[in-house]
Amino acid sequence: MSEAKLTDKEYFATGVLDTNLDGLKKVYKGKVRDVYEVDEKHSLFVVTDRISSYDRVMKTPVPGKGKILNQISEFWFNYLESKTGIKNHMITTDIDKMPKAVQKHKKILKGRSMLVRKLKMIPVEAICRAYLTGSGYKDYKATGSLCGHKLKTGIQNCEKLDNIIFTPSTKAEYGIHDENITEKKAEEILKKIGYDYEKMKKAALSLFTEAIKYAEARGIILADTKFELGLLDGVLFIGDEILTPDSSRYWDKKIYKVGQQQDSLDKQFVRDYLTSINFDRNGGGVPLPRAVTEKTMEKYITIFKILTGKAPDL
Repeated sequence: MSEAKLTDKEYFATGVLDTNLDGLKKVYKGKVRDVYEVDEKHSLFVVTDRISSYDRVMKTPVPGKGKILNQISEFWFNYLESKTGIKNHMITTDIDKMPKAVQKHKKILKGRSMLVRKLKMIPVEAICRAYLTGSGYKDYKATGSLCGHKLKTGIQNCEKLDNIIFTPSTKAEYGIHDENITEKKAEEILKKIGYDYEKMKKAALSLFTEAIKYAEARGIILADTKFELGLLDGVLFIGDEILTPDSSRYWDKKIYKVGQQQDSLDKQFVRDYLTSINFDRNGGGVPLPRAVTEKTMEKYITIFKILTGKAPDL
């Protein structure tokens, strides 16, 4: 007998929208991640199945998505540290190697949690673009520029840029829109916390360049991404997530066409759905239909398999 298909209610109930881990103090709830304090130097990152778009968290989960994000971040942290020498905050994703207070929650945490070093986060998101699309293309169409970069005329949607550009943004609080800023503004922000802006930019571009090469060899275009960086004892570390389909745009090179929206292997599918229903970007999140969340998960699994060469542990 074939397994009975879950009702919509049962299906969405398999997703993790929120966590409350007894014995651990939740210190932060982000758009996707819940952060718990483990001790003075370490935190536990729990990647839920929440999904945000246009800085709004949707009311329904994408069941299993958090596990994809956690495991793809683990892959990229290991790969890029080996290639660039740039450190990251990850200590382990193995629950059995985490403190006892964490291990007792193994059932909910398996596959979606990471023990990390606490960093002093830099309040600027390091966004790198190899192609022009999304909010960047919108800004370019309106002004001919992007975050202070004057670009040539006639660039089409999703067109490859002559050179990779660095376009920082503010790191907004939960529920507030991130804001694109100029490099000069980002430099001023970093100066206030005593860190060299050029070092951050150089690190982000180094990570992005290596990731582009890796993805390209597997038939994937990495169009853009954002890195979140922090400091530990004055040393730059990568924090949060890295090169996930939540924070990056991934396109299949075989079907890429300039001048149009791409059939992305990332969160763009959700953005496109919200656009189709005239989503109010200044309002709250909305429930997503099951067909949208299942298709999103399908895309996330596909890009995970292509990049890592294996299936995710779901």
